[in-house]
Amino acid sequence: MTTEEQALPVRARPAPIQAVPVRHPGRWVTVAVLAVLAAMFAHVLVTNEKFNWPFIVDNMFRPPVIEGLLRGTILMTVSAMLIGVTLGVAVAVMRLSTNPILRSVSWLFTWFFRAVPRLVLLMLFGNLGILWSRVEFGVPFDTQLGQLFGIDGLQLRLFGFESRDLLTGFMAGLLGLALSEAAYMAEIVRAGIQSVDPGQSEAASALGMGRGQVLRRVVLPQAMRVIIPPTGNETIAMLKDTSLLLYVPVSIELFFQLDAVGKREFQIFPMYVAACLWYLLLTSVLLVGQFFLERHFSRGYGRSERARLRLRSIAAETGGGAAGAEAR
Repeated sequence: MTTEEQALPVRARPAPIQAVPVRHPGRWVTVAVLAVLAAMFAHVLVTNEKFNWPFIVDNMFRPPVIEGLLRGTILMTVSAMLIGVTLGVAVAVMRLSTNPILRSVSWLFTWFFRAVPRLVLLMLFGNLGILWSRVEFGVPFDTQLGQLFGIDGLQLRLFGFESRDLLTGFMAGLLGLALSEAAYMAEIVRAGIQSVDPGQSEAASALGMGRGQVLRRVVLPQAMRVIIPPTGNETIAMLKDTSLLLYVPVSIELFFQLDAVGKREFQIFPMYVAACLWYLLLTSVLLVGQFFLERHFSRGYGRSERARLRLRSIAAETGGGAAGAEAR
């Protein structure tokens, strides 16, 4: 040790840090309040006789209710979504077309069916028989053409149906829900297609692909990442909106059957609780499927991108069948 080193003072070791955890009194107060509210809610569920749980259990599994669940709710949801998605893709492609007539027609379609509430639309379709007592297929304007050429009463009809036989409650409800869904799906698909980098289409075209090939093999597969999550929320919204068929009316439907049992037995509130339980169960099943779909199509993307997709999906669901935030 040199003389200079011996002259330096010896540095004392620092005292250990006394770490004090940050207090969160507000957090504990919030937890206590939530626990009390949860206990009060559970107490009401158990002790309030107005719920009439035995009546709920006895009636929510009756054959007419189960038939309404399968045919009026699940089948209607699947059918309306299939038609809505298929027609929505076609309308979206028309909206992005370079043909001004196709663009105008698709815009009018989405404008009308997004502007009219679904309940009003269902009641409108349910009363279409007022306009036409009979629906016939044949040569358009046959009577007018006959008058033009001096032929009175010319009718070039191939076949026809009575409106009450064709526009049943189920068909009217299916038309109303499917066409309304097609308008929203068109906006979702359009947003998905526009999210794909235009350079992808230009590169595919440079390789000699046609417009149809570019759309099917390049654009749509990449757009699915944006399209699928809000479509899952649209399916959940459609499942809930089948309860609107009560006003068409469609007698083979879950909510219609539960409402009828409640009014017949003067136990309306328990049957509304039963309806909530059924919709909670069905929505939970759909949410599980949506979770796996979102995880599958968001692979390879960062947390912020996945959060953006999730927000877009939630915006679609909270809009009561509205399109994603980007489509708005």
